[in-house]
Amino acid sequence: MSNLQIQQVLAEMRALQARASGIAEAPATPAAGGAQPTDFASLLKGTVDNIASMQNQADSMAQAYEAGDKSVDITRVMLEVQKAGLAFRAMTEVRNKLTDAYTQVMNMSV
Repeated sequence: MSNLQIQQVLAEMRALQARASGIAEAPATPAAGGAQPTDFASLLKGTVDNIASMQNQADSMAQAYEAGDKSVDITRVMLEVQKAGLAFRAMTEVRNKLTDAYTQVMNMSV
């Protein structure tokens, strides 16, 4: 995943955080191509798909290195694995925060 795509994922996470905290939404980044997701579900699905592709790319690079491919550098493999792991952990934290928020809303007395 390129740096531009990572920045797009981070911008999406920041927009989600801003929406959840009631702050006005940050302006769209040029990396997003000007297209805003129409709903939360599509935004979340897009983010999960991006992270899954990062993990698949890191896995394929690691397998190529293990197979002895001379064009694959160990430094690049380790960087891709670390980026995929970091993105997954960030996504897990967002999921945990959303679950906590949902639980709090459901426990509110009306």
